[in-house]
Amino acid sequence: MAATVDPYADRGTVIHAPDGACLFQPGDESQAFLIVRQGTVRVEQTNSEGRTVVLYRVHEGESCVLTTSCLISNRPYTGYGYAEGDVEALAIGAEAFRGLLAKDAGFRDLVFRGFVERVGELTEVIDSLLLHRTDTRLAVWLARHGVGPLEMTQQEIAQEIGTAREVVSRTLKSFEREGWLVLGRGFVDLRDPAALAAYGNPARLV
Repeated sequence: MAATVDPYADRGTVIHAPDGACLFQPGDESQAFLIVRQGTVRVEQTNSEGRTVVLYRVHEGESCVLTTSCLISNRPYTGYGYAEGDVEALAIGAEAFRGLLAKDAGFRDLVFRGFVERVGELTEVIDSLLLHRTDTRLAVWLARHGVGPLEMTQQEIAQEIGTAREVVSRTLKSFEREGWLVLGRGFVDLRDPAALAAYGNPARLV
């Protein structure tokens, strides 16, 4: 259990969600401030054309800023949240959340520290989507996983970097021809992360 959860355990209830469960979706109302105790929550956005990009992941001891934003603004969710692994979280109801936010300095620090960290992550996602080519984004993303099999479908990889599966498929095949990876059904076997990282280096394009 994360240390940040303990001081507020008596102010909420523990909830559980199985792997793959949809925790929220566009239009849902935020009912509680959530602190993840176990598992991971993947937060993603889907546009009108059905293209999905992963915004961030919420790990043990962290809270979801989209949930927090919806609570504070009284607006519905605009994205999706999915459980990765069996998720356990502490849910602090809206009324208790607002009371803690107004009176507990430690709780305010927990909430707004999470905002600051996520804003940095979201800025990186936006910069990557706007400023970098798909092939370089994919190369850098793959390089971060190191040597060995990456058990993800091409559709899942496309969602991670915010592009179409067909684009990922073409780019992976070009990387395979270079000998940097080997493609399999439902996985990518990474052979040369250093070469992928070098390919994704913006200085290479200058």
